[in-house]
Amino acid sequence: MRPLDGVRVLDLATFIAAPFAATILAEFGAEVIKVEQPIGGDPMRQFGTATEIQDSSLAWLSEARNKHSITLNLKTPEGVDLLKRMVEQTDVICENFRPGTLEKWGLGYDVLCAINPKLILMRISGYGQGGPYRDRPGFARIAHAVGGLTYLAGMPGEAPVTPGSTSLADYISGLFGAIGVLMSLRTVERTGQGQEIDIALFETIFRVLDELAPAYARHGTVREREGRGTRNVCPHGHFPTKKKGWVAIACTSDKIWHRMAINVLNRPDLADSHPTTAARVQDRPLIEGAVSGFTTAHTAEEVVSICSRGDVPCGRINSIADIFADPQFDARGTLRRIQHAVLGEIVIPDVLPRLSAS
Repeated sequence: MRPLDGVRVLDLATFIAAPFAATILAEFGAEVIKVEQPIGGDPMRQFGTATEIQDSSLAWLSEARNKHSITLNLKTPEGVDLLKRMVEQTDVICENFRPGTLEKWGLGYDVLCAINPKLILMRISGYGQGGPYRDRPGFARIAHAVGGLTYLAGMPGEAPVTPGSTSLADYISGLFGAIGVLMSLRTVERTGQGQEIDIALFETIFRVLDELAPAYARHGTVREREGRGTRNVCPHGHFPTKKKGWVAIACTSDKIWHRMAINVLNRPDLADSHPTTAARVQDRPLIEGAVSGFTTAHTAEEVVSICSRGDVPCGRINSIADIFADPQFDARGTLRRIQHAVLGEIVIPDVLPRLSAS
């Protein structure tokens, strides 16, 4: 038996954020019914790399898995009536329309809750259901900008860059959405009452920016773009290797630095002269130069091996090609290989988290 067996979810959403929350629920047993618009369906079908199937991009095949698709025109009275009938037997609705859209269709939470008091309505939007930006359109790239992440991404003094995936805020928001649904299901068990879950893309980004807020509030510190290093720790960043490779090395404590200096760099003098983080940060060019001198003399694989033997955290900076060849990904089954009736083998990220009993 899977944890969410017996839970029914209506996924009314498009693209990534709320649908990703529904996908997570489906992966753990929930019955997810994907409700798509009659003409064209979810725009996610055309998003990303196309396949031989006209309405199924690789992004769609990865993120719409484990769902049953139906079409329903919620802009018509007939479609609204059909959805209301479905709500009677539904535990969760996931949506990421612009705020007010469901209300405009006569499907606000007050209406839905009157039909099914136990209903959970999970809502994701660019700026949330309230506030002066409520009605603005928003995608993940905008959330990265407004939430403070983009400002930090890039080299010092240069233009901000894309912080990894352009869809990061969507996936983080989907995770928060799934967590909200699980907590709300627990509340329904205890009280018999459902609730709304209000998630803003920009807030989920802001939530994961470590000490940015308290450091500014207390000291007026505005963190700037740091490039491949880290402002408060050294050495803690990305370093080049032979054959155009790169590795990440993280000396997050004085003990790790001591092991780095002695076991990896063979520089006991640096361990003695720069024993504290403050000393290393103050003399950053010297410390990072010593680390770079070591890494550029070896391949990425050699650097990782030497650091591992020295008990220093280090990892190769992997491209997707590197990931497909990485034995750790293979050993854990992180790359899930499935067979599609038309396309043959498709490789997608495996289900997370891994549960030992269910």
